Amino acid sequence: MERSNIFLDANVIIDLIVPFRPQHEAASVLLKYLINNNYQIVISEDMFSTVFYVVKEKKQVLNFFKTIQSKWHIVPFGAEVIKNAIDLSLEKNLDLEDVLQCLCAKENGCSALITNDKKFVDCGVAIYTTDEFLSKSSI
Repeated sequence: MERSNIFLDANVIIDLIVPFRPQHEAASVLLKYLINNNYQIVISEDMFSTVFYVVKEKKQVLNFFKTIQSKWHIVPFGAEVIKNAIDLSLEKNLDLEDVLQCLCAKENGCSALITNDKKFVDCGVAIYTTDEFLSKSSI
C-alpha cells in the first residue's frame, strides 16, 4: 500500500508544539490521524529555523525536532522551486514563503497541504485547514 504524502505548514507544527494555541488540540488529533492512517508527513527543511525562531520554548522545539527527524520526510526547496516561487510571487504579488511551501509540497508529490493560514496560495495542491482536513476525513 502506497503512502499518501501530506505537507504540514509551519503554523500547524507550531500548533502541535505550543499547548496554549487555539488549534493545539486539533493539531494533536490531526497528527494521530495521519500516523494511524499511514500518511507520510512532509515538511520543508526551512521549518526547523522558522519554528525555532517563533516558539519561545527552545528546548521543547529541539526535543520535538529530535522526535520527528527520522519519522517525517524533510525536504529541501531546491533551486527550481525557489526560482519558480520568486517568479510567481513577483508576477501575482504573492507571499513568497507560502508559495515556496506550496511548490515544495507539489514537487514532492503531496496530495494535500495543511495550513491554518486563511489566505494560502493555490499552486495545484489541495489546501486544507486542520479542521477542514479532519472534517473531510470524518474524524
